Order: sequence, then C-alpha cells, then structure tokens
Amino acid sequence: MKKAIAFVSAMLLAMSMTACGSGSSDNAGSQASTGSAESESGSSASGSESAGADSSSEAAAAGDGTVYQIGICQLVQHEALDAATQGFKDALTELMGEGNVEFSEQNASGDSATCATIINQFVSSDVDLILSNGTAALQAAAAGTDTIPILGTSITDYGTALDMSDWSGTTGRNISGTSDLAPLQEQADMLHELFPDAENVGILYCSAEANSAYQAENVQAALEEYGYSCGVYTFADSNDIASVVTTASSECDVIYIPTDNTAASNTEVINNICLPAGVPIIAGEQGICSGCGVATLSIDYYDLGYKTGEMAYEILVNGADITTMEVATADATTKKYDADRCAELNIEVPDDYVAIEEE
Repeated sequence: MKKAIAFVSAMLLAMSMTACGSGSSDNAGSQASTGSAESESGSSASGSESAGADSSSEAAAAGDGTVYQIGICQLVQHEALDAATQGFKDALTELMGEGNVEFSEQNASGDSATCATIINQFVSSDVDLILSNGTAALQAAAAGTDTIPILGTSITDYGTALDMSDWSGTTGRNISGTSDLAPLQEQADMLHELFPDAENVGILYCSAEANSAYQAENVQAALEEYGYSCGVYTFADSNDIASVVTTASSECDVIYIPTDNTAASNTEVINNICLPAGVPIIAGEQGICSGCGVATLSIDYYDLGYKTGEMAYEILVNGADITTMEVATADATTKKYDADRCAELNIEVPDDYVAIEEE
C-alpha cells in the first residue's frame, strides 16, 4: 500500500513540474513578444504615421490581459481642446489595441473647482494615468496626486502652470506632457506684417488663466518693440466678457487674443462685437481664429494630443520615467487666415498664408 501511495505521489509531482515548465515557457514567449513590441514603439514614437503603421504589432505590448484605465479631465469644450483629447485617445487606442485601454472622459465646463472634483474621482478609482487637458486641469491634478502619472496637453508654459521658477524642461515629479506654445515673437511679427500702420493694440484674455497672462506679457513686450501702444483688457469669466470686449473694440485698432480657453468658448460673443466695429483680431490658435479672428500662427492640436498619447504609451507599457521626461512641443506652426472675415474687413494677406476653409 505504501509503495502504491509513493508511486502516485511521484507521478503527481512529475505532472506538477511539467505544468510549471509549460507556464514558464509561455511566459517567456509573452515577454519576448512584449520586448519586441516595445522596440518597435521606440522607432515609431517620432510621428503619427509610423505609429499607426506599426500599431498592430505594438498592441502586443498590452496583450497580457492588462486593461489600462485612463482618466481624462478636459477644462472646457472647444475646438482646440477637443482635438487634443481625440488625438490622445486615438494614439493610445492604436498603440495598445482595441480593448486594452479604457477612458473615463470628463469635462469641467471651464470651472477649476470641478476640475478638482474630477481629479479626486480619478484618484479614488486608482486610474493608471491622468490626462489633464488645459492649465486648470493640470493644476488640479498636480494638487490631487503625487503618485499617479499625469500628462498635460494644451498647456502653454509648465513653469507658470506649476509655479516652478527654475523651469528646466522637466518637472522632477509625476508630471510631464505637451505644450501648445506657438512662438510669441512670431505672433507679434504676424500682427505687424498685417497691420503695420496700426497704433493701438488691445491684448484680451481671461485673468483667471495663468498661461494667458504669460503669453500676453511676452507678446506685449514684442509689440512695444515695434512701437505699438498696447492696452491690456482682462475679463474674470464669461459673464463680463461682452463689456470688456466692447471697451477694447472702441479703443483699439487691432486686438490680440492668446490661447485662452475662456475666449475660445466665447468667440461668437467676441465676433459679434468686434466684426461690426471693424476691429480685426489676431488669435493665438486656429479655433479662436475661426470663431472671431482674421489670422493666426497655429499648431495642430490633434497632433499635439497624439504626441501626448505616445508619451502615455511609453510610460505605461515601456516603463519610461515620467519624472525625467521632457515636456514636448508642437513640431511646426502654420500661418493661417479666415478668408471670409479678411474679405469683409478688406485685409490682404501674403501668399504664404493658408486659408482655414481650404484645409
């Protein structure tokens, strides 16, 4: 009887060792597949086209059954931020594969307190990564967690947003992302190119948006070098924007609006005041230009969001260290104009400008 028991025990032990050996082999194969996918990701992270071409193989990196939970806090709904969010989602979906990533997308409707509430929900849910689309969203995320990776997008200046006076391009903490800062000197150059005979330039933005103030200060300095007299016109929120714009349009020859989220959400109000008054607007981004401007030196916000999605992939799948990950910027800018509004205001633009309607 003892011999029989010993024989059965030996057989069970052998079967167990065989099963363990099979599991290790499968796991090694899975790791090899992941390593290959990570290598491909490194070569494709430089652009949207190559990333899309290799998406099927890169998706294998998430093929271990992990479903990544991504929280998205967007400050407000408007064309530029919407495009950035979509680019981010498309990049991660293409790189990880359908079913390997889930998004919880929340919009704060322009309210900073709502941003904080949304971020707290993401932290409580222990999401794998947070996308903060807009400065107030980034600030809320920075205050809400120091452990969950945070990527910002549509942020003009991270040093200003995070109150870092010694900004070096990296945060040294759980935050990185992409910047939508277009060359401010070149925006001033554009205004001078189109309106060399103007005297008074109004700089219009929301006082609650720190990055708008940063842009305004730098553009004002550049414009004053050209000899313009600049007036700063700020509104606290959408409630007083009409009265402030009315004052600005009565006192200025041209108005400049930076990449300001409150302004972007109220372009119809601004246009209904400035266009009848014959006051042209140079805008910091294409969405504002389409709504109320005549020209802009703009970036592609979809591409900016896509680049942010590639950064998220590197952090989540390839283990990139977000604390040392440099904030990225847009690859290129384009001079664009609104053909209908320019025609109505009798503004002639040089040949190197692209009509927004032609895209």
